[in-house]
Amino acid sequence: MDNNFTVKQIGVIRSDGQGFRIVLSPAYKKALIGLEGFSHINILWWFSGCDNESDRSVFVEAKPYTKGPETLGTFATRSPRRPNPIALSSARVTYIEAGNGFIGLAYIDADDQSPVLDIKPYTPSLDRVEIPEMPVW
Repeated sequence: MDNNFTVKQIGVIRSDGQGFRIVLSPAYKKALIGLEGFSHINILWWFSGCDNESDRSVFVEAKPYTKGPETLGTFATRSPRRPNPIALSSARVTYIEAGNGFIGLAYIDADDQSPVLDIKPYTPSLDRVEIPEMPVW
């Protein structure tokens, strides 16, 4: 079960005085065709600040949620410390400048210069859970 994968960075998150945006590498600008009209996107990005052996070896978090149990496994948290520091964020699109490879975002919980791995349109028929269940804590 030891497989190796090649993941290509397609751009970066920018979070600065100009707001939040994705800046695509020039080779991926054409991939924006047809994205106009979607109000939200799902963004897969890399927790680059946690890409080290120590953070990738953390499998239990100490009380990550105020009302939660004393410890939780990494897969029950949104912690950036995980075996593969991959993040998923949904964000509202504020503008698209296809010629420049920019996607403006209302907000994203990523650090400036975080690598972007992929972008997918948010589609309620696939991405929404009608009645999600959560632990009582």
